[in-house]
Amino acid sequence: MRIIRDYRYVSQADRGASAAIGNFDGVHLGHQAVIDLARKAGAEIGAPLGAVTFEPHPRQLFAPDAAPFRLTGPDARAHRLQKIGVEKLYELNFNRALAALTPEDFARDVLVGGLGLRHVVVGEDFQFGKGRAGNTATLQAFGAELGFGVTVARLVEGDGIRVSSTAIREALSEGRPRDAAAMLGHWHRIEGPVVTGDQRGRDLGFPTANMSIAGLHQPKFGVYAVLVEVLEGQFKGHYHGAASLGMRPQFNGEVPNLETFLFDFSGDLYGTPLSVALVDYLRPEMTFDGLDGLIAQMDADCARARAILAAA
Repeated sequence: MRIIRDYRYVSQADRGASAAIGNFDGVHLGHQAVIDLARKAGAEIGAPLGAVTFEPHPRQLFAPDAAPFRLTGPDARAHRLQKIGVEKLYELNFNRALAALTPEDFARDVLVGGLGLRHVVVGEDFQFGKGRAGNTATLQAFGAELGFGVTVARLVEGDGIRVSSTAIREALSEGRPRDAAAMLGHWHRIEGPVVTGDQRGRDLGFPTANMSIAGLHQPKFGVYAVLVEVLEGQFKGHYHGAASLGMRPQFNGEVPNLETFLFDFSGDLYGTPLSVALVDYLRPEMTFDGLDGLIAQMDADCARARAILAAA
């Protein structure tokens, strides 16, 4: 997959796509439906499949002090989009200049003049341009004027619930990762490199791979059964495990993180990118009178996680 970050400098080979437009936070079923329509339109006109998105997320520009809300960072989003077949990812730098473009300027200068898109697909609630002044009708009018096709996708519902990043965040906050997965169409994954921890897990007989969750929406703190993908290196592959997400109250932790114990694994993962899928919420964070109680609980957590994952 090619990633293009500046609409003003796009090679001829990267122009001419049929592209879905959106933030694609989580790449949930609604996003996938929009991308599938772009795929179908592209097949009809002989255009590669593209996705137009923005980095940072516009909310980060307009509300920089808001609590972390993103389901996926840019690398995880790109990884997921590549998995579903996107060939050209136009990850545009969202800054004050781009935000100030009128809807007409955005359509003319970015979509046509910059990216040379032949067809675009958006959700029915799509708004764009300065002050979110443009909508789907506006976009269709510009398409007719400037020579690109426009498809408007209906919003997706599952079990009577509108699929949205907001609903997925709510499910994760309540410790319902399977409900989140039903709306995502895949497990919710936290991706990033393994960072150096305090190595207490190793001393306890449960060496963990530690990952930062800075900037991401925080699922309910506690212990999870997880599926782990090591994305690179000599240990690349898929593993089962149990993970603790939160503040580590037993050890007076100050910054939330994700600590994952990979079953039946031995090796150095420092610096290696992992993708950790939350499958089931096992229990909340707890404190114990001593380390023996903690170790006994961790043994029980791992046994339960193994049974769950064997049936997943």
